[in-house]
Amino acid sequence: MIKRQTPASEAGTIPFTLSRDTFGRLLLQRPGWPDVLVTPVRSFPISAPDEGISLVDTQTQEHAWIPDLTQLPEAEKRLISEDLAQRDFRPEILRIHRASGWATPSRWDIDTDRGATVLTLKSEDDIRRLPANGLLIADACGVNFWVQDIQALDRTSRRILDRFL
Repeated sequence: MIKRQTPASEAGTIPFTLSRDTFGRLLLQRPGWPDVLVTPVRSFPISAPDEGISLVDTQTQEHAWIPDLTQLPEAEKRLISEDLAQRDFRPEILRIHRASGWATPSRWDIDTDRGATVLTLKSEDDIRRLPANGLLIADACGVNFWVQDIQALDRTSRRILDRFL
């Protein structure tokens, strides 16, 4: 069990303990309150992934707010990070080999940080621009692929993307 002392600057919050139950789920324990199974949820998963993390129950009711994950003790940070890693699946596109056509729907052969795959782009509207020259591309199956920086891609990948942007 990991104990966390709440700073006085976090008015309205109480100290809590995080642990895993026998099934590996995250358990929030607070003095005077019943134990609650919680799931960490990022408020800003792309622009500020370590800031504004809410611990919510199965009914999505918030039980704890973590302003900055990096300020937590290492063991507690590890528990929350493990849960977030399972929840957040966002492969990064490293290279686009080819697109089946210049109109949508279109199949793209790509390399990601998790291996080679094929994504289907239903519409140009499924490509969203992000700050710092990034993109978020949703495929037909609902998986969000991330391009951290368009300029960091090779020439072929940028040429294919330019056709759809």
